[in-house]
Amino acid sequence: MASTSQAPSPGAGTAHPDHLGHVIFIAAAAAMGGFLFGYDSSVINGAVEAIRDRYDVGSAVLAQVIAIALIGCAIGAATAGRIADRIGRIRCMQIAAVLFTVSAVGSALPFALWDLAMWRIIGGFAIGMASVIGPAYIAEVSPPAYRGRLGSFQQAAIVVGIAVSQLVNWGLLNAAGGDQRGKLMGLEAWQVMLGVMVIPAVLYGLLSFAIPESPRFLLSVGKRERARKVLEEVEGKDTDFDARVAEIEHAMHREEKSSFKDLLGGSFFFKPIVWIGIGLSVFQQFVGINVAFYYSSTLWQSVGVDPTQSFFYSFTTSIINIVGTVIAMIFVDRIGRKPLALIGSVGMVIGLALEAWAFSYHLVDGKLPATQGWVALIAAHVFVLFFALSWGVVVWVFLGEMFPNRIRAAALGVAASAQWIANWAITASFPSLADWNLSGTYVIYTVFAALSIPFVLKFVKETKGKALEEMG
Repeated sequence: MASTSQAPSPGAGTAHPDHLGHVIFIAAAAAMGGFLFGYDSSVINGAVEAIRDRYDVGSAVLAQVIAIALIGCAIGAATAGRIADRIGRIRCMQIAAVLFTVSAVGSALPFALWDLAMWRIIGGFAIGMASVIGPAYIAEVSPPAYRGRLGSFQQAAIVVGIAVSQLVNWGLLNAAGGDQRGKLMGLEAWQVMLGVMVIPAVLYGLLSFAIPESPRFLLSVGKRERARKVLEEVEGKDTDFDARVAEIEHAMHREEKSSFKDLLGGSFFFKPIVWIGIGLSVFQQFVGINVAFYYSSTLWQSVGVDPTQSFFYSFTTSIINIVGTVIAMIFVDRIGRKPLALIGSVGMVIGLALEAWAFSYHLVDGKLPATQGWVALIAAHVFVLFFALSWGVVVWVFLGEMFPNRIRAAALGVAASAQWIANWAITASFPSLADWNLSGTYVIYTVFAALSIPFVLKFVKETKGKALEEMG
């Protein structure tokens, strides 16, 4: 599923103030999928230790239950485009909302570990769908003059979803007396944490009935008059709608359907540019960022922080994540993608190295010494800040811009799949690695952050200010 990315033409309107509010509502409603993406990805953080205790499982099995959602993510992302092209973007959102709801209810009421894993896969499939449908839909309904800013709603919604899930988990833990297995509403606290996602999932589904179908999809199925009405709805009445419809149809006819075999070539199976995209995706995950969102409560508890405080620190890192994302949005078009990536890499190396140093000390009475404890806490926030203001946003910008038009869709799909696989590898390996040597684990992440610097310097070209047609 491709999104409209053509530059504004003489026929393209810019939404008037009375229409802009409606367009913002439409983009925000679609971005609720991003909110659920962030919420579902992070909410498991509050349940990790309770699941370990309730089902009496070791780190390796626990990691598979936590990481298995990422398998669903990969499948959902790989299939969402074709589903949306066949039945429409709105129907796709509604399917994702139903899957999010079912996953939340099932995860809150599991019979055993195996069905908890199954509900996690279903939730992951919905995440994968949301990760593809949201940005494409927003791009397709946004007036060209506002497309970049409205497109940023998806990433903003993801980081807000992460923060809200951590805040809700913290509040529920306090309500349960600081015990993840404490009783709340007849269930254990961790079950309520997973079940709360029903609320935003239902809201997402309801909002999908209040927003229009993408004009691009409507044109693809021959509904020209309905597409014209949607364009009028989002761009105002002063636009030349016949020209806009013709422009979109021309862009659709001009596009080539890229396939996997178009990516082949060069010395190592894929074309070099595809490997660079894969490299960006893998480095983004191999610095260990998702450890901060899936396992941060467990991490802090392992070095002596009490559960309530550990949940609060998880929330504060999520706020730092939002701050960093806003910084990236402000500067990505001003200083460029490549400088921002390099700044982020240097900051991540410093933060991760300090964490590795702090975790190398022996625990005293089950806790890190005071100095090392504070260093670890501050360094964790530094790491998340520098990731968020750089690689968290920049990689997605690069992947959307760096590939030649002829292979863009297929290459982006391969790079995104590499990202999910790398995410799974880090998520599945962390508990066992932490049991082996927590400091050593952070040394590994530090090495990957350091290697990302020469990778960017040598292989990655700046895309700021270049037309998509210039990429090659």
